[in-house]
Amino acid sequence: MALDLSTQRIMVTGGSGFLGKRVVAQLRERGARDIFVVRQAEYNLVDRVACRRAIQDARPDVIVHLAAVVGGIGANRENPGSFFFDNLMMGVQLMEEARLAGVRKLVATGTICAYPKFTPIPFHEDDLWSGYPEETNAPYGLAKKMLLVQAQAYRQQYGFNAVFPLPVNLYGPGDNFDPDSSHVIPALIKKCVDARDAGAPAIEVWGDGSASREFLYVDDAAEGLVAIAERYDSPEPINLGSGQEITIRDLIRLIAELTGYTGRIEFDPSKPNGQPRRCLDVSRAERELGFRARTDFRSGLRQTIAWYEQSRQAALASAVPTAG
Repeated sequence: MALDLSTQRIMVTGGSGFLGKRVVAQLRERGARDIFVVRQAEYNLVDRVACRRAIQDARPDVIVHLAAVVGGIGANRENPGSFFFDNLMMGVQLMEEARLAGVRKLVATGTICAYPKFTPIPFHEDDLWSGYPEETNAPYGLAKKMLLVQAQAYRQQYGFNAVFPLPVNLYGPGDNFDPDSSHVIPALIKKCVDARDAGAPAIEVWGDGSASREFLYVDDAAEGLVAIAERYDSPEPINLGSGQEITIRDLIRLIAELTGYTGRIEFDPSKPNGQPRRCLDVSRAERELGFRARTDFRSGLRQTIAWYEQSRQAALASAVPTAG
């Protein structure tokens, strides 16, 4: 039976972040009126006491756990220890405190990085344990995958209803464009726009361009997660994606076209490609939830680029000193 979210007290960790804002908006569209957003400045969920305090303050029936320490390949390579520890402790302690508090349901959001480095294409949920994740993001991926282990163990021992969605790489307006921590789409958009405006003759892209990725527009991801909160109660993990695959080589060419960048694109094969291929089997989400991604990739990229251009212009305008 579907859970009527309009009658539930809902706590969203990471609810002020890129995905979290969309999830909160989707929850409100579904009639949810009592939503408690957990912000890091008030509740550092790496600390178990903060997890307990957040749950005591929110008194939730349902928790959607989105808070995570994330970044691209570079950030994962530089911070494997903190990415592992912070993500593991946030999730494990939150779930234990939720169980102790009698929370009705927990959506423990995982990551595509939990899949093995060499997984048959498309990635099916049954292949999640068939190997070790890609090395550059294995600590992060394994920390998040432990939430599935914990969820299944808690369901078996305590009857606790925790579910584990696996979203693919997200993108969209409001994404993180900081070059030190951004994922591939915002990183490439920034490179192309900056190079275009500077008249730079070339940009450099990590890897040889052969790796493939799948991307899901952030609003579609939020819709899927809210559907999971409403209607998915299985112990089995569930993929959330578009089912569409694109190589990094084709992706950068498309972004160059849409941003109007006409210079050279130079690949650096001395830098890591990351996981060789990523493309999800999304049949479980379609079968169980009727979920399919609705946003065309080219259209989603256009909206993301437009947002970045507008925010960049606004930042430049605000930096100009006023006369006086």
